[in-house]
Amino acid sequence: MDLFQPGATRGVLEAAAHAIARGEPVALAVVLETSGSTYVHAGALALFGSQGRQVGWLSGGCLEPEIALRADEAVRTRTIQWLELDTRNDEDLLSGSAVGCRGRLRIALLPLTPLAPWPALITAWRSRQGPLDITLGPDGTVDARVDTHQNAYRFQAADVPWPDPPPAWTLSIARPPAVLLLGAGPETPLLLPMLRLLGVTTTLVERRPRWQPIGVDADVAIAQSPAQVLPTTDGQFDAALVMHHHFELDREALAALADSTIRFVGLLGPVRRREDLFRVLPAAVREALLPRLHSPVGLALGGSGPEAIALSIAAQLQNHLHGGRA
Repeated sequence: MDLFQPGATRGVLEAAAHAIARGEPVALAVVLETSGSTYVHAGALALFGSQGRQVGWLSGGCLEPEIALRADEAVRTRTIQWLELDTRNDEDLLSGSAVGCRGRLRIALLPLTPLAPWPALITAWRSRQGPLDITLGPDGTVDARVDTHQNAYRFQAADVPWPDPPPAWTLSIARPPAVLLLGAGPETPLLLPMLRLLGVTTTLVERRPRWQPIGVDADVAIAQSPAQVLPTTDGQFDAALVMHHHFELDREALAALADSTIRFVGLLGPVRRREDLFRVLPAAVREALLPRLHSPVGLALGGSGPEAIALSIAAQLQNHLHGGRA
């Protein structure tokens, strides 16, 4: 199957905005309800285009062919299509495409070509102005908003094929998580694309000319010091990583982070490096950092080298940002 660029919910919405801007006919699959054991939950999204192109997954691949067929119909007729996929019965587990699935999905397929204002709405969502709230009625009314940005639409809609649909479904797509990277090194060009694939927006603060080219892989790159950046951006980030591979620059970054409200601060390097840094930091800075400091940053997955370190950091951030228990 030919895919667009991946990237969790962020990748789906960005691909949708690009398709609309190019006038490319695509359908956005929106999961309205789920029952039983399902791959995704209500609010999950996937995008379906022509010739089997797809962004995002609503199952492990077993249900996508049927969803793609209905998505083509939604695009062709410019009509909202409704699809119920129920594989909770024992016989469904043994039938070709349903192997491994044991739940029910109720899905709306929205033809996006007429939704010209959506790129601006998605830009507001990606810049973390608020969640993307979608209200969808069985009669084809669609209301989408991010903070003060709002667009309302009315589509032709097929009849809902399941009994007693609600007056409307209301879904909220949380704003994307944001990570601040203070400093770059060999791990950074591996870590930045990994975080993007996980749907994270990234800001790289690096003023050393040697490492600034890596900034092209970040959403935002700033050639300033942490002390210059943090006072004007506090409250915008869910996590910060200190990873200069340079003692004095790491000390400077930790001192600037002490006054921030960022709840997760990761410090690259061994325990001895943290102890040495804490010896030269004021007591007030140490006390402000300790409750939220993760040092050494990254889960203990094993392995060595930039690739293993980038993976371990991405794994810990995923765990922190999405409420895991590791």
